[in-house]
Amino acid sequence: MLLSMTGFGEAQQESEDLRVRAEIRAVNSRHLKLSCRIPEGYAALEPRIDTLVRGEIRRGTIQLSLSIDKAASSEEYRINRDVLVSYFEQLNHITGELELASELSIDRLLGLPGIVHEEKEATDDIDEVWPVIETTITTAMQQLAEMRRDEGEAMERDLKENCDRIGAELSSIQQRAPAVIEAYQTRLTERIQHLLESYDIKTEPADVLREVGIFADRVDISEETVRLESHLQQFDEIISSENASGRKLDFVIQEMFRETNTIGSKANDATIARHVVEIKTNIERLREMIQNVE
Repeated sequence: MLLSMTGFGEAQQESEDLRVRAEIRAVNSRHLKLSCRIPEGYAALEPRIDTLVRGEIRRGTIQLSLSIDKAASSEEYRINRDVLVSYFEQLNHITGELELASELSIDRLLGLPGIVHEEKEATDDIDEVWPVIETTITTAMQQLAEMRRDEGEAMERDLKENCDRIGAELSSIQQRAPAVIEAYQTRLTERIQHLLESYDIKTEPADVLREVGIFADRVDISEETVRLESHLQQFDEIISSENASGRKLDFVIQEMFRETNTIGSKANDATIARHVVEIKTNIERLREMIQNVE
């Protein structure tokens, strides 16, 4: 089963005092790269998130965005009385020296740095909030996996259609190959006959057969066509397997392209050359699609 490397998933979970939202976006990449956007104070979660994602995804660039809203309790915040009094006395002193009207109010003072102190840091409750966060990320990854499977199924159909077209072109090449040698023998015989008649020279049929044999050996593409058939079969087995691998498919495509190039260079025939062009076109389509397979 093929898996696409692109997709999107999102999820949200709530408890009595916690609301967590996760978004995951995936695009293609040669390796697995994870980028996390985590709220301030929860950086310690990143190793756990990394382990969670790597347990499900093998390749691709993954962007995970996490938002955490936690209801604050009255015990978590304290007013620093000493700082508040210091601000008040300093401001009163300055307004008195400058003979300014004092309009100090408690709400303005509370907004100054250092007056309201958060007793409990976010890192203090990592273990407490992790189960909800883990469930949220897992649910988002399930959505992502479903989208990647759907795209993978569509790609598998396209890949098989392209392989069928390559197989059809290869079959035409195999049917044409014997005719290339026959055509060469006919042309060679006609040319020799013409020369013999022009210069009154005699030659033995064995000489012609020997020349045809040399040509036949030079343009023999039977091994290349058999190997290309084998690569097509291997390609189909990989995309139909439980754990289809984009890297394996990419390697098989390289081998298919190599055999096709050899067929084109050895065949010495215009008809076969046209079939080779069509095969290369379809191989290039395979290569483009494989770039998005996990």
